Amino acid sequence: MENVPIITVDGPSGAGKGTLSAKLAFSYKWHFLDSGAIYRVLAVAALHHGIELDDQTGLSPLASGLDVTFESSDIGTRVILEGEDVTEDIRNEVIGNAASKVAAIPLVREALLRRQRSFAETPGLVADGRDMGTVVFPSAVAKIYLTASPEARAQRRFEELKAKGLDVKISRLLEDIKARDARDAGRSTAPLRAAEDAYELDSTGLSVIQVFEKAKQFIDSKLFS
Repeated sequence: MENVPIITVDGPSGAGKGTLSAKLAFSYKWHFLDSGAIYRVLAVAALHHGIELDDQTGLSPLASGLDVTFESSDIGTRVILEGEDVTEDIRNEVIGNAASKVAAIPLVREALLRRQRSFAETPGLVADGRDMGTVVFPSAVAKIYLTASPEARAQRRFEELKAKGLDVKISRLLEDIKARDARDAGRSTAPLRAAEDAYELDSTGLSVIQVFEKAKQFIDSKLFS
């Protein structure tokens, strides 16, 4: 891992980390890690293998050897678990609840930390999450902290859910985002914050292309200087 260049993209929910990270991985032709999805993937794997969600003896080795890949493209990411596309499966509420249970087990978190670090392979890795640049890959060559105003993130989420035909209120989404920000920033383990050497990029009012171009300019200055 020491000689593998790593780009980290951290930030709060709804800032556009997943979209930016997938586009960067596709652009550089590097590996991609969606750390936010990995607990959901583990939950799916546990269900597939008949392992109880509170069975740390069974979950820890499953986490250590989790057979998952993230296939990035210019339009998004596919999540492949044990050869099966689980991109849609990991987004349902049942799996979300299961993921929160497995994430609460310290031994599982430790095992998944090692598994995440194993994604660092040549020619390079783009890692998307909340503590990639501060905890998982503190020596990354380029770190981006992508943010946006709570209002902008609520609007994006509102449009995404409306496009799926869901009836949502933007005021409730904004309330939820502010509450989640407070929880993430105040947690004792790996609180959400920008690494000291991160490029803080505010995506409020910027298009996806503009965010990508700003990020790539910064990364190129680190890779090729």
